[in-house]
Amino acid sequence: MELQQLRYVIEVAATSSFTRAAERCFVTQSALSHQVAALERELGERLFVRSSRSVRVTEAGEAFLEHARTAVAAAENARDAASSAGGRVVGTLRLGIIPTVTALDVPALIARFRSAHPDARVELTVGNSDALVDALRRGELDAALLGLRPGVEPRGVAVRELSRERLVAAVPRAHRLAGRRRVRLADLADETFADFPSGTSGRAQSDAAFAAAGIARDVAFEADSAALMLGLVSAGVAVTLLAPGAVASAASGVVAVAVSDGPERIEYAAWDARSPRGVTSALLRAIEALAPIGRDTATPDDAATPDDGATPDDEAGPEESSEPAPSRH
Repeated sequence: MELQQLRYVIEVAATSSFTRAAERCFVTQSALSHQVAALERELGERLFVRSSRSVRVTEAGEAFLEHARTAVAAAENARDAASSAGGRVVGTLRLGIIPTVTALDVPALIARFRSAHPDARVELTVGNSDALVDALRRGELDAALLGLRPGVEPRGVAVRELSRERLVAAVPRAHRLAGRRRVRLADLADETFADFPSGTSGRAQSDAAFAAAGIARDVAFEADSAALMLGLVSAGVAVTLLAPGAVASAASGVVAVAVSDGPERIEYAAWDARSPRGVTSALLRAIEALAPIGRDTATPDDAATPDDGATPDDEAGPEESSEPAPSRH
């Protein structure tokens, strides 16, 4: 049994695809499939159920994966320790980000990290906060940049708060509210919304705010991409609530309007506190240099804090400003 075979199994399980796993491992699909099949013959157990449309982990595969991840992590830690003794940071940093990061300039962060540590590489994964935290817990990511509503802090990982900001309404330039300096959620009650998929942490921020205000809304369009939602806004078929920085980068057909009782979002850097790798510690130093604020918190390894429907106090004043509520740390 070889370490590389364990890595192949972990990637197939993470992607549910031999093709995508091979791409992530920089090998041909046939080579990866051959190695996984050889490992299955050695074990005398099928690790995956294969079909023309999907790949599913078997019960034996689930049991094997737990120990495979531990073995690969131990090998990576051993290599990192040997390199760090010589003052070098090596290996691959597996970084997850939400698509609406605004607390940090992600390209600048990666450039700073690579400049300081040329022997290390970065693998970037984009997803919603819930999926990224799960990947951190499973050891599939080293660090992640998250966005969550107040009162919902990820569990089982360490976090550093980066910023807090109130979401703004993104409306078409010709919209009836586009000229307003500030609105309330009630002003948006009859609008058609684009938002993140139901059940995700990105969606929960707005859902909780409208529920607390006792206002029903029509979410006709669900998308994982903020760019797609803003495209729908620009086309005049929807409005949405997003972080000010995300709306500022939108096309000219979109206007940001402050929402005095709108939802608030907290951005975090998160990582596995149990055994942070050298590349993780190096990333945190780069984050501290770019955003030297917030606090570190190691949270218990249990379920996330339940949503209680609470929203932050309305900090916005009367309609005296044309700018969205600023970020505060």
